[in-house]
Amino acid sequence: MKIKKFASVLLIIVMIIALAACGSDNVETEKEDGASSDQNKQYVLKHCHVLSTSEPFHKGFLNWAKAVEERTNGGLKIEVYPAGQMGVEEDLLEQAKEGVNISHNTDAARLGMYVDELAVLNGPYFVESLDEVAKLKDSPTLQKYIDELEKYGLKVLSYNWVQTHRHFFTNVEVDKPEDLSGLRIRTPGSPIWQESVRALGAEPVAMNFGDMYSGIQQGAIDGAELVYANIPGAKLYEVLKYANETKHILLINFQVCSAKWFNSLPEEYQKILVEECDKAGMETSKEMEENISSIKAELKEAGMIINDDCDIETFKKAGEKAYEVLKLTEVKEKIWEEIGK
Repeated sequence: MKIKKFASVLLIIVMIIALAACGSDNVETEKEDGASSDQNKQYVLKHCHVLSTSEPFHKGFLNWAKAVEERTNGGLKIEVYPAGQMGVEEDLLEQAKEGVNISHNTDAARLGMYVDELAVLNGPYFVESLDEVAKLKDSPTLQKYIDELEKYGLKVLSYNWVQTHRHFFTNVEVDKPEDLSGLRIRTPGSPIWQESVRALGAEPVAMNFGDMYSGIQQGAIDGAELVYANIPGAKLYEVLKYANETKHILLINFQVCSAKWFNSLPEEYQKILVEECDKAGMETSKEMEENISSIKAELKEAGMIINDDCDIETFKKAGEKAYEVLKLTEVKEKIWEEIGK
């Protein structure tokens, strides 16, 4: 009996040790030196985006990951997942809100689903240069809205990842808003995107990024509004003829992660994550601006026609309707005043 009792106690001790070991694998992995402080644990952030690996943003995310890992001596690692590998954006944002170690490249339009006023950044002609984007840091009104996102479990790491100007890519020439009449143009499903495209003259159609090629082929849509860098990676030059340079939106992207996960990081890691995200974002944005001329040359060679004679002033006037419909005119004017626009 004593032997059986001893064996039972020994078995219980072994099980407790095993469970403790399993539990430690589900939190952060300690670095090889075995130190117990938070600074000596390894944290992992899974960063997701829908773009192809050939786009500059993907390279920029890899540069961000490398810089963070180097500055934290491997304590904080970013794994980059391109082309929607981890699922659709809305689901990923919901996971982040719940505290999952996921971040995503998103835009103000989607964040406007949580804090309405943030959608203003994706309105027609809201900002028109990288200099104006940089000045947004000086807007207390914008910062207030960004801080409000944390109530929904989302932390903004950076909002200076700029994908250059969006234009209308179609199979007919577009010079003025009237030329878009009756055309079904692919755009994300958020209200600011929908109303912006409608205000500029077209019929907006919500469609996932990866479905555009077949959508154009099958006649479900007549074109899309995108940045130049989107076209080669998705091979849309095969199904679209005109690049109409309306420059209607300078596309600001946000890198957003779980606020709960972010707050669990050591303060030094938090600082490094934000600093390197901002740095990589501006470097990537400038690179994308510099790459436009070569992309246009590539598209011309592939048979696309570059229409650089659009009536921008008329499009600007038309675009004001989007702000009015969504009751964002006052917000827009307040932020413009703060950045001196």
